[in-house]
Amino acid sequence: MLAANETAPRSGRVEQDVLQDIQAGRSSTRWFGAGGGALWAAAPHSMVRWEERRGTAGGSGPAVLEPSASTMSPPKENVSLLFKLYCLMVMTLVAATYTVALRYTRTVETELYFSTTAVCVTEVIKLFLSVGILAKETGSLTRLITSLKENVFGSPKELLKLSVPSVVYALQNNMAFVALSNLDAAVYQVTYQLKIPCTALCTVLMLNRTLSKLQWFSVFMLCGGVTLVQWEPAQATKVQVEQNPWLGFGAIAVAVLCSGFAGVYFEKVLKSSDTSLWVRNIQLYLSGIVVNLFVVYMSDGAKVLEKGFFYGYTYYVWFVVFLASVGGIYTSVVVKYTDNIMKGFSAAAAIVLSTVASYTLFGLQITVTFSLGAFLVCISIYLYGLPRQDTTKIQPSETKSSKERLATV
Repeated sequence: MLAANETAPRSGRVEQDVLQDIQAGRSSTRWFGAGGGALWAAAPHSMVRWEERRGTAGGSGPAVLEPSASTMSPPKENVSLLFKLYCLMVMTLVAATYTVALRYTRTVETELYFSTTAVCVTEVIKLFLSVGILAKETGSLTRLITSLKENVFGSPKELLKLSVPSVVYALQNNMAFVALSNLDAAVYQVTYQLKIPCTALCTVLMLNRTLSKLQWFSVFMLCGGVTLVQWEPAQATKVQVEQNPWLGFGAIAVAVLCSGFAGVYFEKVLKSSDTSLWVRNIQLYLSGIVVNLFVVYMSDGAKVLEKGFFYGYTYYVWFVVFLASVGGIYTSVVVKYTDNIMKGFSAAAAIVLSTVASYTLFGLQITVTFSLGAFLVCISIYLYGLPRQDTTKIQPSETKSSKERLATV
């Protein structure tokens, strides 16, 4: 226990802007009074209530501070159902529209652009958007510059650490272009859901988490649904360009493996420190720009020098780049307002919308096996996202371990 006659935390009020800085991860732990013989410890991204207790049952002895049974995370913001539905609608439209628009630019446009340059431009836009959001988060230009100096330019080791997912994400994004050049948007949308079992496997191996029996069942169901979709791939009658379905499926396989590993790796980096999400994004995108420029040079260097970096760019191509950059940033902002069930509905709705759009724009021939496979994938996504046992409340064993850790202070 931390006795009151030792170096005890200081009690006092904390101004609202200071508390916001603490919660955003821009400041270290601070203590302040809450009345009733209790203190709150405000640490980055969490608040813990500590209560003053006496050392003996009779109330004598030194006062100690113990974690309260009411220890909790910051209260969730009151978000209306209407706003959640808005988030769901935007996430669904972005996912479906991006896939269909990218497919359109790779099969209908006469002058084919360099996909490697599109991926690179997307990373640049994401970088600027992240800097802008970090500027809003820090609240002033001075704080922004200080944060960039300390966490980005003054931390080469952190940049090197984020270069790992940058390389993997670069490969994933380029494989998406290869896949959508050879597969219909609806087939791609269904097959790409293999990222769920890949992410689940990486989570078990890298983060030592466990999956419930229902989640494992949903993973196998999803794999079965994707197998049905690929068993007899649906054909698009209005697409005249040469396609290689096996190349497209191979590209998706690489993309989902990259998605699973990079996503879990990035989550592990985020949780290893209290660094702001947007600082981490800036580190990620800086490394990503360097990696993608190298990919442009190695893959299309001679052609880019001959025809220009933005050769073949039309309004549709810029629209795809816009969706890829703004959509990714937007999703990371609003995802905290939704739960796994809503994200599952979003993915399933995106599959339906992509199928309808492919039928209308590309003449997709919907087969029985495709329909059954897509249905199984949608159900499996819903089952995988069902809530597990409530872990928001502190269990008795967790409270005991918290006290034992405190006793060593």
